[in-house]
Amino acid sequence: MITFKTVEYDESQNRLVILDQTKLPEEEVYLTLKTAEDVYHAITNMNLRGAPLIGVAAAYGVVLAAHRGNPVSAGKACDLIQSARPTAVNLFWALERMRNRMRQAKDLYKELLQEARMIEKDDKESCQKIGALGTDLIADGSKIMVHCNAGALATSGIGTALGIIYTAKQQGKDFVVYSNETRPLLQGARLTSWELCKNDVVIYTICDNMAATFMPEMSLVLVGADRIALNGDVANKIGTRGLAIIARYYHIPFYVAAPISTFDFALTCGKQIPIEERNPDEIRMFHGRNIVATSARICNPAFDVTPAELVTGIVTEKCIVTPPYEENIRRLQ
Repeated sequence: MITFKTVEYDESQNRLVILDQTKLPEEEVYLTLKTAEDVYHAITNMNLRGAPLIGVAAAYGVVLAAHRGNPVSAGKACDLIQSARPTAVNLFWALERMRNRMRQAKDLYKELLQEARMIEKDDKESCQKIGALGTDLIADGSKIMVHCNAGALATSGIGTALGIIYTAKQQGKDFVVYSNETRPLLQGARLTSWELCKNDVVIYTICDNMAATFMPEMSLVLVGADRIALNGDVANKIGTRGLAIIARYYHIPFYVAAPISTFDFALTCGKQIPIEERNPDEIRMFHGRNIVATSARICNPAFDVTPAELVTGIVTEKCIVTPPYEENIRRLQ
């Protein structure tokens, strides 16, 4: 069903080819990354984004550095790429797997490439399983609200939240998606609309401040996640917590879709999750024009944390986790 690839490693030339998400929806452009530094900049500049995809790309970034078999270069690549963004735990999870493989490797490049390919394979399989488990949440005639982009653009597979939607479509279910534009980088407007239209899913794009107007019509809200604490608190793109509050008011089920690699079992609650603060110009500027008074200060957190009490369930590749969250999340380890 998916007609594009977000990431592909070319072993013959030791390069990583990615779909440049900053150009969407106007252009479908691919970038060639040749070094770990290239991967670091692609992640920080959000040429690629989405917690699972960041983890996959990070692993291949280490492979790029390990091509000549130098463990020092590979170690430095891990440290550099890990500093790219602070909130998505998949980044740290993937790099820890690469470090563990590095410590035991006899043929550094070959074994790190095997590990990176396994991380990519695991991501694809997780997406498929999440889609299969979550599709029962979608009935014929459903109206589904989504936020940001938790689709194939955020993974190396069919996506998490949108993976559920794609699976439901393959099963012949009839439904409509409402996608919030998702400030500050408009990832819902730019990316989710592009992706779903490309895959023939009926979608309405709405402004973030329209969510409460349309919420009473919804059958469910379906979002992704960048980090989930042990108590079930969920960090996701800024605005998710507001949707959860509105959904609770109107008694609309609020589901999160995420692989187990997104759970941070070391954090007891969402207050411990680091929240990335982005460049003020992402709000100050629009199409190269200043749209905010120059003396105004800007707040630009990339994520917020939704309290577990507002989450109906979390769809993983193993099961749909429901309260009591801490007890049931521990079983995923």
